[in-house]
Amino acid sequence: MTTDHPTPTGPHVPVLLRPLLKAVAPVSGRWLDGTFGAGGYTRGLLEAGADQVIGVDRDPLAFELAQPWAADYGDRLVLQEGVFSKMDEYAQDLDGVVLDLGVSSMQLDLAERGFSFMRDGPLDMRMSQSGPSAADLVAELSEVQLADILFHFGEERASRRIAKSIVKARELEPITTTLQLAKLVEQCLPRPKPGKSHPATRSFQALRIAVNAEYEELFNGLLAAERALKPGGLLAVVTFHSVEDRMVKRFFQHRANKTGRANRYAPEIEEIPAQFELVTRKAVGPDDDELAENPRSRSARLRVGRRTEADPVPISAKDLSMPQLKEERK
Repeated sequence: MTTDHPTPTGPHVPVLLRPLLKAVAPVSGRWLDGTFGAGGYTRGLLEAGADQVIGVDRDPLAFELAQPWAADYGDRLVLQEGVFSKMDEYAQDLDGVVLDLGVSSMQLDLAERGFSFMRDGPLDMRMSQSGPSAADLVAELSEVQLADILFHFGEERASRRIAKSIVKARELEPITTTLQLAKLVEQCLPRPKPGKSHPATRSFQALRIAVNAEYEELFNGLLAAERALKPGGLLAVVTFHSVEDRMVKRFFQHRANKTGRANRYAPEIEEIPAQFELVTRKAVGPDDDELAENPRSRSARLRVGRRTEADPVPISAKDLSMPQLKEERK
């Protein structure tokens, strides 16, 4: 079957694949890759010995691009369009779950998807290719709402200045392309020093997270993985920025702490069994070889936990330090 989408340039390089496979070895049984993307983790798990991998993605393009090789694995590979926050509806008693958060190289490399500030394209950013786009948010949200998103989702210190500039610019003409927005943000910030990230990095990240409800998806996805894994099953999560990593870290701390406390100075509460054991005590980052092979891996962090026999228990977004947008006063 042919596709109307151009093929992304260059091979997809799965970030932290080697340390991930080492942390979860020996790989066997049935796994779920909740962020299938270009299939890098799925293929790595299958080659490492997984009996079957269920590849989940909300982006229909991911499965179109997998067609040339997916049939090679026969019924060992099952493709499921959907979101990983519903993984327990797709499978139960899993031996492992892998989540590679954020935007994939496949999406970044396609200008038409609107994720990259380095390539001109429509200001889209929708992973599912449906619903409100980034252009819609930029056009419709108030200055306060835009600043809130940029600050809480992108940790952008100049959020108010950038939001004010966006609102002023959209009064003159619609902001519909990635380079339009990138230039607006650049004009609000000092020129970066050599080796530093592009000035629009945090703003684009914030809008992408808002468009795709990524923090809510992560929160619900971690709980879904807890429900879907069998005792002894492994959950491996790769994050790419501090907010995501903090949420995953707090989740594993909360679930591995038998009293349900992330802070030993917190008031004593009824002891409950731990739902996870920590496989990686600290976040694992890329080594020098991977950094040389794939500069995009520089901010990646891997955390792995092993499911116990304990039943799931309630947890709140606040427990994971999940950013919350404030409601605008009317």
